[in-house]
Amino acid sequence: MDLSITRADHGSQTVVHLGGEIDVYTAPLVREKLDEQIQGGRTQLVVDLTDVTFLDSTGLGVLVGRLKLTRTRGGSMRLVGADDRVLKVFAITGLDKVFEIHPTLEAALAASDAAVGAPGEGS
Repeated sequence: MDLSITRADHGSQTVVHLGGEIDVYTAPLVREKLDEQIQGGRTQLVVDLTDVTFLDSTGLGVLVGRLKLTRTRGGSMRLVGADDRVLKVFAITGLDKVFEIHPTLEAALAASDAAVGAPGEGS
């Protein structure tokens, strides 16, 4: 399995950094780790895909499911992405219109801070 998962808290936001390949073999672990955060009340998520080298439909399904779950709990999930191949998957599927995707972690954290401060925004 070529996957790394780390987590860091930034105030009320939790950054989950993923690296490697997210596919049919590794997606269940990604789901488990994201669910741990959500179940623990960390519903302001930033998922950093900067070091993800491959993302298939199974991985996309996990991300869509966690987005829905965070939203039902009053939270949000933003993505950070830089790899053109990974971003292209979002564009082809139209999910770039569903997810808020930022070029850098700093931009995603700043957008989260702004949305938290503005009622009704960020979803």
